Amino acid sequence: MSTPEVKQPRVRTHALGAYIAGVGFTKDGETLAAATGAGEIHLRSVAGEDAKVVKAHAGAVLSFVPHPDGVSFLSGGDDGRLVRTTAAGETEELFRQQGRWIEALAAHPAGPFACAVGKELRVWAKGAAAPVATPAHPSTVAALDFSPDGSRVTAAHYGGVSVWQVAKPGDRPRTLVWKGSHVQVRYSPNGRFIATTTQDNAIHVWRLSSGQDMQMAGYRTKVRQLVWTADSRWLLSDAADCFVAWDFSGKGPEGQPPLEFGFGDGAVMTGIACHPASPFLVGGFENGGVRLGDLDGKRELVLHEAPVEDGKPVRAVAFSSDGWCVAAGAEDGTLLTFDLKTS
Repeated sequence: MSTPEVKQPRVRTHALGAYIAGVGFTKDGETLAAATGAGEIHLRSVAGEDAKVVKAHAGAVLSFVPHPDGVSFLSGGDDGRLVRTTAAGETEELFRQQGRWIEALAAHPAGPFACAVGKELRVWAKGAAAPVATPAHPSTVAALDFSPDGSRVTAAHYGGVSVWQVAKPGDRPRTLVWKGSHVQVRYSPNGRFIATTTQDNAIHVWRLSSGQDMQMAGYRTKVRQLVWTADSRWLLSDAADCFVAWDFSGKGPEGQPPLEFGFGDGAVMTGIACHPASPFLVGGFENGGVRLGDLDGKRELVLHEAPVEDGKPVRAVAFSSDGWCVAAGAEDGTLLTFDLKTS
């Protein structure tokens, strides 16, 4: 895919009425879904013609990802249920554990997916009708991610991460240790690194070939979201007042400052997503603004100006699979969609 030349895209605004916990697209890019604190999955045609609202959970949606089948979505709730919702608005309960919250969820395009229930994981291998439980972790699992080939799933928890084999979830995991609570976890697309965020306003990264680790600190707030560019060169996060990119080409970022650009109005970034193929990213900010970043050009474009008053943080951001549509969801229930092809 060629790198898009973006000027000012068409934007649509929708009021969903509740905190937006996650956004995502079907594989064909035709349907956008947004999950809310009211337990609803809002399904919209990207063309703007059709909309459905599905009550998937009795309480709030706490975790949300596209299903590996490419035509439905997975959501975990504070009602202890894992639910699959199709683009047509049909729901199926896949798992329930009364009295527990499902706050961590991950899926891989090759088929497997997993959710965290307290200290344990439930792992569905490709095509499996029921999950397999892992042994308990040392603390509650905060986040999950699959390896690029889908053969392993990694859990972030207090003291580091545990890497499990999807085919043998009962076997002892590989552990990567670093003190403190780990909040988010992301594999690099080339499979060489695992990165986490910590309670100490920092990012921690392990080089998987050697176990060597590195720490990048100095963020203004706790880092909650991590993304890698498709080529694995850049690692980016929220929690700064600009785009901050760590360069993992060559020998990596050890001893080198990050690339920083797009300081804008000084608001802190609260959500971030990377383009699936090109060196573009989208950041949502604490004041409700949304900006597009260009890593090659070290420049930004304002997609949505922050409201003059009472702007709420943008927490959920996503690109469609073809990279031509962006969705951003805010705490006040505002859903923004940007059509980059119309620029």
